[in-house]
Amino acid sequence: MELPIDPSQIDPDDIGATQTTLEMDHEEAIEHVREVFTDAGFGVPVEFSPSELLNEKVDADRDPYYVLGACNPAVADRALEATDGKMGGLFPCNVVVREEEPGRQLVYHVSIMRIARLVGMAPDDDEMADIIADTGEIVDDAFEAL
Repeated sequence: MELPIDPSQIDPDDIGATQTTLEMDHEEAIEHVREVFTDAGFGVPVEFSPSELLNEKVDADRDPYYVLGACNPAVADRALEATDGKMGGLFPCNVVVREEEPGRQLVYHVSIMRIARLVGMAPDDDEMADIIADTGEIVDDAFEAL
């Protein structure tokens, strides 16, 4: 299978990669990120800990790693409409809280809207550009509040 894009040529801005570091306990960081993203207009319908699952199932010895599946309903509805329902394959927008060391958490997010456009799941048109801009502003606001 040939990829539609060359992954080595992707700039983090192309996928809306955003990250910050929080100086706090892992559980405290999860609560803080959940609260900030909720205040920014996201719901968090899905949450899970890959590290707990992997440590239990395959004895992976992973450091704490948590995923908050965030969704802004208004933007999600527009994205589903603009992509003829395909966008749902990437839902929700995941926000990762990963412990780099005790008391230091990395919070990371990529734009599923940008990724969908890059791989051809979403149109490269003005409507999608507006959706990407709107969701980008909401995420930027949330990261500023972190």
